[in-house]
Amino acid sequence: MEGLHMKEVVREAVRKAVRKEQIVPGKIRVISIFLALIVATVVTTAVVLGDVQRKDRAVQEHLAEEVLRFHVLANSDSRKDQAVKLEVRDAVLSYLKEVLPEGMDVKETTRWMRGHTEEIRRVAEQKMTDLQMQQTVSVAVTTCYFPDRTYGDVTFPAGNYKTLRIELGEAAGHNWWCVLYPNLCFLDTTNAVLPEKGKQQLKKVLTEEEYSEVTAGSKFQIRWFFWKEK
Repeated sequence: MEGLHMKEVVREAVRKAVRKEQIVPGKIRVISIFLALIVATVVTTAVVLGDVQRKDRAVQEHLAEEVLRFHVLANSDSRKDQAVKLEVRDAVLSYLKEVLPEGMDVKETTRWMRGHTEEIRRVAEQKMTDLQMQQTVSVAVTTCYFPDRTYGDVTFPAGNYKTLRIELGEAAGHNWWCVLYPNLCFLDTTNAVLPEKGKQQLKKVLTEEEYSEVTAGSKFQIRWFFWKEK
């Protein structure tokens, strides 16, 4: 409908110009063709962009159903608070490595996390005590908005995702995140690359087309969640 409306606008503009003798009659056809091409280009671009946006949104929505992210928010951006954030992260990931049952799907993993938030909170609080920090610790499985993130050759499009969220103190500092299911951990400070096993696991929860959509080159790197290297 927008395309038809724009064409009518172009025709009316040409007619007005002719009536005012601003256009030589012999040039009307050339100008009409030129303007029609502009309209066609604009309409085509709008249609293509709309299709791309709808496709990206569909991929994100399905991806959000198949992953569980992990989000740790520091008290502040001070060097000490940022270091504490990483200490808590490591403590919680080590705990999950030991106790998280294998072979669960995303729904089972999410349900398990919801049932063990108190244990996870105690692990985080114990680490805070060890570090002689008195910040509060909040742990919950919730839904949060994340911006686009690309690491290695995998892109997680912006949108809402389920996440195990840990807030330290005021939770006003830079955050850290990874993916607990399907067992991926994304870090932009390492030189590691996601092993083929990890890619295959991600591939299992996406269609072939969706997997192609989320794989792309990047300067960031990907690390397998349960690597022992830090």
